[in-house]
Amino acid sequence: MTITAPAGTAHARTTRTVLISGASIAGPALALWLHRYGFAPTVVERAPAPRTGGYKVDIRGGAVEVCRRMGILDAVRTASTDMEGGSYVDERGRTVGRLPAEIFGGRVEGDDEIMRGDLARILYERTRDDVDYLFGDSIAALHDDGDGVDVTFESGTRRRFDLVVGADGLHSHTRRLVFGDERRFKRYLGAYIAIFTAPNRLGLTRWETYHARPDKLVSVYATAGESAHTAKNCFVFASPEELPYDHRDTGRQKELLAEAFAGDGWEIPRLLADAADADDFYFDAIGVIEMDRWSQGRVVLLGDAAHCASPASGQGTGLALTGAYVLAGELAAADGDHRAAFEAYERLMRPGVELNQRFAAGFAREMTLSSRWKIALRMFMVRTLPRTPWKNLIAKKIRDDLQKAAHAVPLKEYGRHAAV
Repeated sequence: MTITAPAGTAHARTTRTVLISGASIAGPALALWLHRYGFAPTVVERAPAPRTGGYKVDIRGGAVEVCRRMGILDAVRTASTDMEGGSYVDERGRTVGRLPAEIFGGRVEGDDEIMRGDLARILYERTRDDVDYLFGDSIAALHDDGDGVDVTFESGTRRRFDLVVGADGLHSHTRRLVFGDERRFKRYLGAYIAIFTAPNRLGLTRWETYHARPDKLVSVYATAGESAHTAKNCFVFASPEELPYDHRDTGRQKELLAEAFAGDGWEIPRLLADAADADDFYFDAIGVIEMDRWSQGRVVLLGDAAHCASPASGQGTGLALTGAYVLAGELAAADGDHRAAFEAYERLMRPGVELNQRFAAGFAREMTLSSRWKIALRMFMVRTLPRTPWKNLIAKKIRDDLQKAAHAVPLKEYGRHAAV
């Protein structure tokens, strides 16, 4: 594989050091691009090892092209969830309606879906030989003196970097250190989501089963990569107010989930009970991060840390991948001039980010329907859609809305990225 950076940039870039906080999706993706352009990236991650688990994520539109340019698209295809479709069931477990995956996911040819943990693994494997990873550590303090950033780590180590990138998610510690409290930037969208690996109690294979209740939605799915014995249990519930808890207190989060679904029927008690033993339990508010700017001095934010669009958008991973591509490309094109690069990065990304955040705000309300009659109407639509003469028009409208969001960030050419 031959990598060619934009003309006139390689020499200036060989000594540029960049610390990236966060080793999920955005951080390793950025590290891959920065290394190709001659920067020296270091990734610090609080977890002791690469993070596994998480839910299935969409690779659509611009993100597909970014994966192709990165050289990981074949690996993404190999790890595809390869879902066949999904169905809704009622209180007794009777199937109300079934839809194929292309309608459920709103995908077009070329789009794909992958487990977040699989994508993180692919990115780590492609970067671990070229990038310095510091697992089990995190940033404790930052001091930007204009010429560089002095970083003190939780371990006590001190190092100096030319730039620092916060790619550490919705609850970004880097953002808090530089920009202030998360509450200044987070807009709650009225619901919570939880997901974890559990026994495959419904016997699913490449299929997703949904059960809706007023203000609640439960789904269980097993992907092509799941063993015959495991599945993912996903719970969403509305809450008019944000719940008080520590986002690192998994025990309390499991209690809140159990309280929200206490007394509910169908398979919910069995599915909830599996949360107790789940070692990949995820729980968080559905919300977006809205900031007037994503950089200050030599520190810049990326992915959810800068502009979380929430799981309701279905575009968080796509924005992370495209954001990493744009940020690295603009740093390369600007010959390392971080001021010009950060300005261009934000100018290119912000319109697409804001479109996706608006999309998320609308869809968050659709995830948890507030009454039984609204659920009944949804079930009627699911049941009758495959037989209606206008099903293709409805499916096209769903796809068009998603594709508009997925192509909202323009992808410039930053030189020849890779030639095999």
